[in-house]
Formats: sequence, C-alpha cells, structure tokens
Amino acid sequence: MKLACKMQVKQFDQQYSKYYNLLYADKNYDNEVQYVDKLLKLYRPGAKTVLEYGSGTGGHGILLNKLGYNVFGLERSSEMAEVARSRGLACEVADIVNFNLEKTFDACISLFHVMSYINDNDGLIKVFTNTKKHLAKNGIFIFDVWFTPAVLHQIPETRVKKIENDEIEVLRIATPAIDDVRNIVGVNYHILIRDKFTGQYEEFKETHNMRHFGVPEIELLANQTGFALVKAEEFLTGNTPSGKTWGVSFILQST
Repeated sequence: MKLACKMQVKQFDQQYSKYYNLLYADKNYDNEVQYVDKLLKLYRPGAKTVLEYGSGTGGHGILLNKLGYNVFGLERSSEMAEVARSRGLACEVADIVNFNLEKTFDACISLFHVMSYINDNDGLIKVFTNTKKHLAKNGIFIFDVWFTPAVLHQIPETRVKKIENDEIEVLRIATPAIDDVRNIVGVNYHILIRDKFTGQYEEFKETHNMRHFGVPEIELLANQTGFALVKAEEFLTGNTPSGKTWGVSFILQST
C-alpha cells in the first residue's frame, strides 16, 4: 500500500475542502433550500438580498439564486470559496466573527451548523452584533445549530462513512470527544482516500469543535445584540424541538 500521510488537525483545510462535495454528495440541498425559501417568505416577505455565512462550495446559495434571491456568501476556506465562485456564486473569504461589507441585506442565513463552530461567548456576541449591523430594518437571521437536549439525550458516538466515485474511495471515521463543561463536542475526523487508478492512499485528520445550544442561550444572545427570537423549530420539519431533535433552526428578527 502506498501511503501519502498528511496528519492535520485543522478545520476545513485544503484536503478536507478538496473532498467536501463528495463527502456530502448525499446532502439534499434542494429540500433545505425549499425550507429556507419558505422561512424567508413567511418571516421576511419580499426579501431579495441574502447574506450567507459559511457558503462552502455554493450548494445552498446557487439554488437560492435560481429562486430569485441575490445571495452573497462569506466562507473561511479559500479553497471552498474558489469552488463556489467557479460555480457562479458571489462570495469572498472572510471570518464571520470580524468582517465589514459596508452594505445591508434583507436576511442572513447560516446553514449546516456553521454557528456551532463559534465556540466562545465573545465570538458569538461579535457574530450576532455584526449580523445586526449588516441587516436592513426588520431583517431576519436564520441559522441552525446542534441542540443541547438532543446531544445530552442521544450522546454522540463514533460513526463511519464510506463513499466513492469513479476515481477515488473515501473512508471517514468520526470520533467524538465530549466537553461537558463548555457544551462542545470535538468531532475528530480521520480520513483515508484511495486512488482507484494508482492504488495510492492519502490520509489526514481534522478536528471540528461543535458547540451545542439550548433555546434560552440563543434567546439571551438575541436580546443582548438587538434581535428578537421569533421561532425555534426542528430543521426542515418545523416541529417543536425535543431531546430527539439534533438540528434546530432559529429565526431571529432585527429590532
């Protein structure tokens, strides 16, 4: 076995970004975009301009553009932003904790648990404050996070994912490290890629530290930063959150 070993512990580094679309090929972007479109129409009728945090390779933004929105993305990974731009999404490389676009939007969205990557309170307050600054009057902020009751009820466990295309096979092992004090789950990814043509293997590691939240936390953050909590619901279904609800959407409105 030929092994090209690159042991890394960053988040969305060059290697992970390279295989991102394949790793999440089973993600139903169409359903998620239809869900966001419904929320936008319900809570911000007439919204056209949308700021997207963690726009990734453009999966959500491009589909929202096709529905008539004008999406501008912010993405921390330069590799992923480059892919998004090549697919037609307007975006730039930026950290959502500290940026200034000098313009406002009707809505801001942050999908696929991007907000859970903000682990500390100071960073969260900066993100919420900055979001408020970039929203027009009565603008809304839609995001989904890991839900604390579900994390405590279900308890994260090791998961293995295998996926392939015509060129490569990917094996991803996700092992959790639970920090009960800070409400953070460190997801340790160990990824091996086999090139089907050369038989060569590439191996690397990343740790994604995910913070989980309860409704009172988000409501407190909202109240401190100029927002009102409009709704908290299960992502996609709109059901009332429970200990079985891993992903919860929050809809905040600028006050």
